[in-house]
Amino acid sequence: MKRIFSWMMATAMAALFAVSPLALAGSKSGEGTRVRIQVLDNEGAPVQTAVIRHPEEADRHRVNSVDGTWEDEVLYLPDGSPLLFLPGEVLVFEISAPGYETTVISYQVRRRGNDVKVTLAELAYDSGDIDEPMMSFGRDVPRDEGGEAGPAN
Repeated sequence: MKRIFSWMMATAMAALFAVSPLALAGSKSGEGTRVRIQVLDNEGAPVQTAVIRHPEEADRHRVNSVDGTWEDEVLYLPDGSPLLFLPGEVLVFEISAPGYETTVISYQVRRRGNDVKVTLAELAYDSGDIDEPMMSFGRDVPRDEGGEAGPAN
């Protein structure tokens, strides 16, 4: 009876170690290296509405609205093939947000410490430069001062 119990315990312990987080971390050889991008404004505050896009990819990735960060190890191109972030590879990202100038960065992936901070410049425009849109309708008829409609055109 002791043999069966000790065999069952040994099997259970081996199964526990086989699926532990440390064992799973070693099996990630087919994945890329994590790249983290943080988008900030001129004062150092996170830009909550920023999106990040790779030029070969159709999807836009929103940043975390609390801290302005986005991170990933792989992107999927339109044909379904993965684009792994491998050390030594140069990645290009387009970062944009409403009210800010779009910024394009290129980054060479390292083995560790792939944390990138990007500062977006605010768009400088004067509200007087923007004209109100002119909306004309074909059936509008100007009214006379008396309140009656004028002659039809």
